[in-house]
Amino acid sequence: MMRLVLPLLLVLLGLAGGVGAGLTLGASSSPDPAAEDHGSAETEARGDGDDHAEGEDDGHGAAGHGTSIIRVTPAGADTEYVRLNNQFIVPIIRHGMVRSLVVMALTLEVPTGDNDLVFQHEPRLRDSFLQVMFAHANAGGFDGSFTEAAAMAPLRIGLREAAAQVLGDSVYDVLIVDITRQDA
Repeated sequence: MMRLVLPLLLVLLGLAGGVGAGLTLGASSSPDPAAEDHGSAETEARGDGDDHAEGEDDGHGAAGHGTSIIRVTPAGADTEYVRLNNQFIVPIIRHGMVRSLVVMALTLEVPTGDNDLVFQHEPRLRDSFLQVMFAHANAGGFDGSFTEAAAMAPLRIGLREAAAQVLGDSVYDVLIVDITRQDA
């Protein structure tokens, strides 16, 4: 019985911690256009989009090749960034036990004015993204140095393809804006 309670407890604690962290950090979760402009301002304040955290690529590099589903558009060219309301929590299970949790926050790059479309389809987007993340986790994608570009490429490609299946041409890219792994 304890073998079932402990993994469930870890997942619930991780979920509560992720939600609490998201609320504490004050992430913009409203579909208000003014709030979305804030996300664009953050990207513009960063520069021309060339500054990325280690292991991240903007989808316009080597990891983006081979996916003709997503239209590649230069950052800032009639685009806006829509941050999904809640983080994604992916349990990493090894030998029937939850060994760690990966917490991710995603932002979608869409044509200007399509932010409402993202929020209308958010449940389906979240389901598709979680399927990709669970498959990535089960394939060992979050083991070891999981933030290296080569390790992240399959996840990025899968997320882009999942978004394109739900939103079609109304999505340019899926950006991983936060990612962390908490080992148990």
